[in-house]
Amino acid sequence: MDITAPIKPPEEKRRRRRNPVLRLIGYLFAVGMILFVAASIGVAFLLWRVSKDLPDYEVLAKYEPPVMTRVHASNGSLIAEYAEQRRIYVPINTIPEKLIQAFLAAEDKNFYQHGGIDFQGIIRAAVTNLNNLSSGKRLVGASTITQQVAKNFLLSGEVKFERKIKEAILAIRIERAFTKDQILELYLNEIFFGLKSYGVAAAALNYWGKSLSELSLSDIAYLAALPKAPNNYHPFRKTQKALTRRNWVIDRMTENGYVTAEEAEAAKAQPLNVDPRPLGAHIFAAEFFAEEVRRQLLDTYGKERLYGGGLSVRATLDPHLQREARKALVNGLVAYDRRHGWRGPVQKIDIAGDWGVPLSKIKIPADIGNWRLSVVIKVDKDKATIGLRPEQQASGALVKKREGGYIPFKNIKWVRPINEKGRMGPRAKSADSVLSEGDVVYVAPDHNKEGVEIPGQWQLMQIPAVGGGLVAMDPHTGRVLALVGGFSFAESEFDRAVQARRQPGSAFKPFIYATALDNGYTPASVVLDAPLAIEQGPGLPLWRPQNYGKKFYGPSTLRLGIERSRNLMTVRLAQDMGMPLISEYSRRFGIYDNLMPMLSMALGAGETTLLRLTTAYSMLVNGGKHVNATLIDRIQDRYGRTIWRHDSRDCPDCRGRAWDGQVEPVLEDDRKQIIDPHSAYQITSMLEGVVQRGTGTRVKAVGKPLAGKTGTTNDEKDAWFMGFAPDLAVGVFVGFDQPKPMGRGETGSGAASPIFRDFMKAALADKLAVPFRIPPGMQLIRINRKTGFRASPGDTSAILEAFKPGTQPPRYYQSEAPAPAPQGQGWFTRPAPGGLY
Repeated sequence: MDITAPIKPPEEKRRRRRNPVLRLIGYLFAVGMILFVAASIGVAFLLWRVSKDLPDYEVLAKYEPPVMTRVHASNGSLIAEYAEQRRIYVPINTIPEKLIQAFLAAEDKNFYQHGGIDFQGIIRAAVTNLNNLSSGKRLVGASTITQQVAKNFLLSGEVKFERKIKEAILAIRIERAFTKDQILELYLNEIFFGLKSYGVAAAALNYWGKSLSELSLSDIAYLAALPKAPNNYHPFRKTQKALTRRNWVIDRMTENGYVTAEEAEAAKAQPLNVDPRPLGAHIFAAEFFAEEVRRQLLDTYGKERLYGGGLSVRATLDPHLQREARKALVNGLVAYDRRHGWRGPVQKIDIAGDWGVPLSKIKIPADIGNWRLSVVIKVDKDKATIGLRPEQQASGALVKKREGGYIPFKNIKWVRPINEKGRMGPRAKSADSVLSEGDVVYVAPDHNKEGVEIPGQWQLMQIPAVGGGLVAMDPHTGRVLALVGGFSFAESEFDRAVQARRQPGSAFKPFIYATALDNGYTPASVVLDAPLAIEQGPGLPLWRPQNYGKKFYGPSTLRLGIERSRNLMTVRLAQDMGMPLISEYSRRFGIYDNLMPMLSMALGAGETTLLRLTTAYSMLVNGGKHVNATLIDRIQDRYGRTIWRHDSRDCPDCRGRAWDGQVEPVLEDDRKQIIDPHSAYQITSMLEGVVQRGTGTRVKAVGKPLAGKTGTTNDEKDAWFMGFAPDLAVGVFVGFDQPKPMGRGETGSGAASPIFRDFMKAALADKLAVPFRIPPGMQLIRINRKTGFRASPGDTSAILEAFKPGTQPPRYYQSEAPAPAPQGQGWFTRPAPGGLY
């Protein structure tokens, strides 16, 4: 024991023992420190575990959202859009300031002040939620726009505490890596607005058909109201909730000083005015064209790039010609259909009460123009009183007003009922002999002689059972200006212009004659039109081709043979030249890839498509230059870079920004010459004769220089008219999808040429009458078109015939008969032009 140590006063010992407060504070401090350290370790571990597998936020800098592919016509008007997420990506500097302010007011008013997490907003949301819990109201969130970007772009939508932590961490990192405007741009282009719309630009277009700059304050506020829950604020199903939410956004904009009270009240007084834009083809009658473009893009670029690659496609379509093409084809198909009887009403309904409701439930094709579905309410011998199918509002509800009209008997006279055996009966004698109350029928507006619509007066119609197609093309480039593949795309997506492979019949003959002209014949060469029997092989009967009229006309010129569409002359030509040569020329023209070397193929027995045949006719009128048919001029990627062009020629001298006296750039013509230009003009001139004097005389009514050829297959199963003006090639096909006879007389001349005529009248209405271009060196000589000899004065059959240099007929002829053909040559030899072949 250290006796020298100081002895503590007993009072101090007692004081320490008696001060429990200090001991408690020390205890609590120690416990607190332990808990703090433990919590810090726990939080650190949690952050480490959560951060360990966080996605890389830097991918946002390279983010390419799915953007819809848009197809535009040659004049820039929109044809179609293709997308799984209908989005149009727009940079932040093109988004109106008011629109940005609306989203900030509705979603994140402190966006430009916080660093990714809005602590004031969190506290405010906590207080609000305490009140909402007691009152049973919906809880509110406190996610910032940056957090929503993190969630939408980088995380899943699952509701978990761990995901919220990840969201917060990513939001802070994103704020450090990107500017506020970059974050806003990502957000406004990504969010879903309902009606299949992603991003503000697509939403503005799909809700109102407007660009962002055209939106009103009311529109802007409604857009800003949607991201929370688009289906909860649906413009039609939940209109009142949508209005309430929109007005709430407007009030928030007022509180934040973005709009004045007067502007706010005016905007809140407006209805939503939502008018959803249709999602199909945006140019009437362009559905078949748009679908073929879609198929080509899908084959070339694949599904992902088509529906999300943001391709910009400039198509070759001419909207005016497309409308006229559909009009001409529909009128032609309807005319054919009326010639072959009335198949009865669509169905029958009960007209007691509101007949509009059951009538509206009957589905109709959406692309039948001004045709309407109607129900017969009352009928007598002079007319049928009808009620029209009610229109649907944008909300899907029927309009309350019921429209009506009448069909006078003069518009029912065409009806010839078809009996059970498929035979047509006599024409209708009264309206009530055809229609009865409750009959559902199609009608179309009636017009007077001046073409003015007669109010309330309608024509009785029926959807044609026959199919058909029309293709119009620029013959110099192959650009398809119009394409119609049938009466209605909504009724049948089968494209008769592109997909249907049919026998062209006599429409193939010009290529037999063109082959002959390119191999020594002239238009004045003479071929015998007489009976012909051809062996087909062991055990097979002789093939005896015949002309359509079952007659024979003796020696005739090539011109006369094609003008009158003589089958026997065509077969003799093919037999003389040999089918391998004809097969080669058909491949050059792109009609067939590999034509069978059989003589029957010379009469068009091989199958091809309307588009391929129209392209081949283009090569006749353009001087024998090869062209490829195309529906697309050029394709650009999402950044505006051209990735494909139909015209692949390069022109470095065309890139000058200004003219400094340099020589005008010249583009080389790189089209391959597949036939002599003189031969091409000769066949063009002969086909002009088809229109003037032959099987295509119905087309003369157009009043412009035209050339063409009819085509009809056995039993009138296929009817064609192929032709052209100097700068427009057109092909028309008519036939049933399942080939069957169309009826006696339904030939290329009777069924197809009126469609060609009507289209050409409209297409060339404002064009000058341009003659066909004659190549240099061509000699025009006056001859008798029937004999091929030079014409004498006053010859009524005289024409100006086109001859290549050195092939013109002699001025004088010997009177003796031509020498007999050499042994083994049949009817054909190679004598001087004008001789008997």
